[in-house]
Amino acid sequence: MLNKAFLEKGKDHDTTTYPDYWDWLNKEDGMAWIWLLIAGAFEVVWAVGLKYTEGFSRLWPSVVTIGSMVVSFVFLAQALKSIPLGTAYAVWTGIGVVGTALLGIVLFEESRDVFRLLCILVIVVGIAGLKLSSSA
Repeated sequence: MLNKAFLEKGKDHDTTTYPDYWDWLNKEDGMAWIWLLIAGAFEVVWAVGLKYTEGFSRLWPSVVTIGSMVVSFVFLAQALKSIPLGTAYAVWTGIGVVGTALLGIVLFEESRDVFRLLCILVIVVGIAGLKLSSSA
């Protein structure tokens, strides 16, 4: 569990307790990436939810879908405070594309073609590349 001193901006932390891979959380914009992941997850929820709304003719799936849209945009807006627009938008949509494609395979028996799965993998690699090359 992270201690208070570790999370406080500008404070040194004990690297023997917390490995270096947690350092990105110590940055001012570290939480922005968490907000972006949450926004992407809610994008997947609303994209899949659209299928269940049947053209917004079913009340509860429609409510969940619209609520997820709002939550996704709120978290994306928070992430945009620290992450460059192009990077954040590409990662957000990439998470949505990959998550929706994978859930389409699982929930709706969409194609599991090897080429399709490789294309999804290329998107994942692109998302990782954007994170690694971002100054945020």
